[in-house]
Amino acid sequence: MQDTQPTADDIQVVAEEDVAVAESEEVIFEQSPQIARVLDPPDELERLPACPHVFRHPIRAAGWFLGTIYGIFCLWVLLAITAAIPIVNLLALGYLLEVEGRLVRTGKLRDAFPLLAHARRLGSIVFGIWLFLLPLRILAGASAEASVIEAGGPSDLLFRVLTPLASVLVAMHLLSALARGGSPGCFLRPVKNVRWLWTRVRGGGYWMDAGDQIRQFVAELRLRHHFSLGARGFVCTLVWLVPPTALFAALTQTGPAGPALMAVSGGLILSFVLAWLPFLQARFAAENRFRAMFELRTIRRSFAKSPLVWLLAVIATYALSFPLYLLKIALPPDEAMWLVTLIFIAAIYPARIVTGWAFHRASTRENRAWFAWRWAIRMPLGALLIAYVFLLYFTPFIGEQGRGVLIDHHALLLPVPF
Repeated sequence: MQDTQPTADDIQVVAEEDVAVAESEEVIFEQSPQIARVLDPPDELERLPACPHVFRHPIRAAGWFLGTIYGIFCLWVLLAITAAIPIVNLLALGYLLEVEGRLVRTGKLRDAFPLLAHARRLGSIVFGIWLFLLPLRILAGASAEASVIEAGGPSDLLFRVLTPLASVLVAMHLLSALARGGSPGCFLRPVKNVRWLWTRVRGGGYWMDAGDQIRQFVAELRLRHHFSLGARGFVCTLVWLVPPTALFAALTQTGPAGPALMAVSGGLILSFVLAWLPFLQARFAAENRFRAMFELRTIRRSFAKSPLVWLLAVIATYALSFPLYLLKIALPPDEAMWLVTLIFIAAIYPARIVTGWAFHRASTRENRAWFAWRWAIRMPLGALLIAYVFLLYFTPFIGEQGRGVLIDHHALLLPVPF
């Protein structure tokens, strides 16, 4: 057979097809936020490592499972503590938005736990310090009792010598463990820590390397990014929520029919806002653009592609958040507020994951759902949101903060009870 050479017409047709494909890719990039993941460096995605094969490497798989559970637990506690501190809780909101944005871009559960390794390391440090300070607290209590029961006696003198000595030894051990990295193994090998630290100090350059590693660790936390994302998301969400909520709050007033009519109108507007606001937040977090928070037309087009998944996401968001109002019947003291925020984080985090995944699924669809199917989803969606807003009417009567409870909207704003 003789090889046929491509003609000029064939080359022109191929070139036109390439241009058409490139233009279609540009359109997809503009309409599908999940493609924006190519803008993120691979190391910034911080994906959860893949689980080893359970049957081929059972020990490694068990270690992966235990390490992941421990990291999620540490992350949960750290988010709860952060959420309990005023102003600082914007970091917690920014982190939750970041989780949602990563799911929008990738749609993979492995991307839903950024900073998991850092949380595991911080958790190990906190737990190690607490564990080794516990004997000192017991020893200090025994020393105080001995000074009261037998002041100046042998037991009192023994504890007076033993307590400072143990404090110095524990302090040296903790400092050496932290200098070596603060991993769980570092807290269990005091002699090795001292040898390692002595070798590094004698070799020179330790303090410079330690400073660089600390700065790198803090930089990887991306505190500025998360705080900015949380602050901007908080303000934009308030812009959507404050007007209808202010009208809806008039329902708690008694008097003429005017406030009641305003309240009903505010409730209907609020139910409409609650239908789209979770996905506006998801798109804002995925693209990190201020205007994305107000591009409602794009959100409505995405809903038309996968209405059932969006319905499930809305149900998960508000079904998990509504029981949190029951925790506000009597708020705990400020120092114990983080115990309540543990429940708030446990309820809101999964809802953010589901919302981000639902948005990603809708973004990957090219065709709109059937017209009748879309309206079949809109009807129960609207009914459920109106029922949710109706139940919100009763929250000021059970909440310690009165009508201020109406503006909280834990599923969309700060994950705190105040």
